[in-house]
Amino acid sequence: MDFSAVEMQDLLGRIITLITDWGLKVLGAVVVLIVGRMVAKATRKAVRRALERGKMDPTLVPFVSSLVYYLVMAFVLIAVLGMVGIETASMIAVLGAAGLAVGLALQGTMSNFASGVMLLIFRPFYKGDFIEAAGVAGSVDTVGIFTTTLNTPDNVRIVLPNGTVWGQTIKNYATNPTRRVDLVMGISYDDDIGAAMETINRVLDSEPRVLKDPAPTVAVSELADSSVNFVVRPWCAKEDYWGVYFDLTRALKEELEKSGCSIPYPQTDVHLHQVAGSAA
Repeated sequence: MDFSAVEMQDLLGRIITLITDWGLKVLGAVVVLIVGRMVAKATRKAVRRALERGKMDPTLVPFVSSLVYYLVMAFVLIAVLGMVGIETASMIAVLGAAGLAVGLALQGTMSNFASGVMLLIFRPFYKGDFIEAAGVAGSVDTVGIFTTTLNTPDNVRIVLPNGTVWGQTIKNYATNPTRRVDLVMGISYDDDIGAAMETINRVLDSEPRVLKDPAPTVAVSELADSSVNFVVRPWCAKEDYWGVYFDLTRALKEELEKSGCSIPYPQTDVHLHQVAGSAA
């Protein structure tokens, strides 16, 4: 056997050894990655079911289950890197430094994450609450790691970054059990104010959804250009708000007209003065 043949045999032996060693490591790493991902998904589903059985607030369920999934995947990736011979201690240090750099580059994303945590800690709203935030209004669907999802009354889905929700004023229309309905009704200057107030109070008394306590407010609020305006402020349960608003608007208009009051239109009075001609 000549020298070249010996070298070839040695090279083949090294290649076989390398393939055997690294092939098994890579194969094992791939298996761990696949199994780990399956375990992460199963853990996420198990956590979601446990939270739902525990009757936890629905807005917390997707946030916590997603967080658990990513934590499990982080451990899986560290294990995979260790199997292929990468020092995990140094890798964690490198990932920490890289994470700091990425965090500085993605300050907005990190801010959304932090805001999501704050929303879930202080709970200014819950799933299903009708809120107004960041200039839009809708019913809360989910609070995710980075975004909050609302459904508008006309069924349009709006996704808001958590930073814009937490960083601005939040109006929650569903927290308190009652709401006040604010209406403005106008009558002519020629109409009887006492009769109009009596009619308005009668309409409010006949509406079963209007609460007796707190009592409705009916008062003259403005002597406007074309009308005497009343503020009509009854209270109702929050779920009856729009029904009371629409029905009272119609009922008050119809009953005021039946009582002899007129609903004035904007008008302008023009007075003509005859000026005598000047002497010639």
